[in-house]
Amino acid sequence: MRTGGSDPALAFEKIGVRFGDREILHSVSLELARGEMLALAGPNGSGKTTLLRVASRVLTASTGRMRVAGRSASDFSRRELARELAVVPQDAPIAFPFRVGEMVLMGRSPHLGPLGFETAEDVKIAREAMARLGIEALAERSILELSGGERKLVLVARALAQDARILLLDEPTANLDLRHGVIVLDRVREFVRSGRSALVVSHDLTLAARSCDRIALLARGRLVATGTPTEVLTRENLRATFGIDTELLTASDGAPVVVPRAPAG
Repeated sequence: MRTGGSDPALAFEKIGVRFGDREILHSVSLELARGEMLALAGPNGSGKTTLLRVASRVLTASTGRMRVAGRSASDFSRRELARELAVVPQDAPIAFPFRVGEMVLMGRSPHLGPLGFETAEDVKIAREAMARLGIEALAERSILELSGGERKLVLVARALAQDARILLLDEPTANLDLRHGVIVLDRVREFVRSGRSALVVSHDLTLAARSCDRIALLARGRLVATGTPTEVLTRENLRATFGIDTELLTASDGAPVVVPRAPAG
């Protein structure tokens, strides 16, 4: 079931997550607009992956609620939600030697009929997703034979084949070389230009500034700043988020370039 209207594609409303005595997220409110690519950045342990897990309902928030296109996420069945949200995790432990083509085709699962058989159209969509990332030649290879970067490309292709309205990507350029990192983010931009949305967890602030419409900085489970890359990437915000001083340069295309300074001492 597709949703419509003018509501944000995804909205976190005062999300709190607690593990025992540890409060991981503190009343985080954040919206992902339709047709937007939003980066979520912050130091290790700041709660970025936790927020994505709440979005995909792997975790249940202790407080607050999440809406998908205006509907409470809890109103969606698992199958419905998988048609709205596609997830690219940092990595996915895989013990069985699935072929790459089979892995990408798994992205079509939310769209299969009652008997669960793939159609020729499903196979075509999976092949197109692999072609968009340049991994057609890997189709018959075992996923267990691949490098970390190749596995990441397979996970991105699987998410694209899922044909959801929203992509949730956790460090999508991790383990990728410069060329493939640019290709992945370019494919995500294509996805967003089609009117859909992407929430991207990234440690590469310079790449995020060049690719994303807005950046949200998260530190110690709280939002520090949200806005355009130029608005958010200031020395003050970066010091409050990461606890270090930075130099901010401007690339030829006007995008901010973040250069960290070594801590004193």
